[in-house]
Amino acid sequence: MAKGPQVGDPAPDFELPGTEGPFRLSDHRGERVVLLFYPGDDTPGCTKQFCAYRDDSDKIEALGATVVGISGQDIDSHERFIAKHGLTVPLLADVGRKVAGEYGLTAPVIGTRRAVIIVDEEGIVRYRHVHLVGISHQSADQLREALDGLAAA
Repeated sequence: MAKGPQVGDPAPDFELPGTEGPFRLSDHRGERVVLLFYPGDDTPGCTKQFCAYRDDSDKIEALGATVVGISGQDIDSHERFIAKHGLTVPLLADVGRKVAGEYGLTAPVIGTRRAVIIVDEEGIVRYRHVHLVGISHQSADQLREALDGLAAA
């Protein structure tokens, strides 16, 4: 049996502190939301991922969705990560990894698994991609394809 919500299931609501203030998923009804779960600030794979989104910030902004990163570090860590690399995606602090657990995205050793969850305007999970190996990530173009696929469905 799969852990966490699958495509077609309601997305568990949550509220987390973020680098742009508190973020509650249910406050974003009527919008598509891209949740970018990742293992940790300033690690090689995560730095590559979020620097790629920074470099493609025009493509990220053009997605027509609210995009946030989620990992287990605290706000201070997230703010240092953003400042060090000039990142453009807001980051949410899932200290204790409760939200990652509710979404079935925790794993021994790494903590939070790298994954993309897209929640539609009604709060339903419409896309779920969990990376088997945490060193790869989905590009801005791949996020666009996933969102475009929702519109076609």
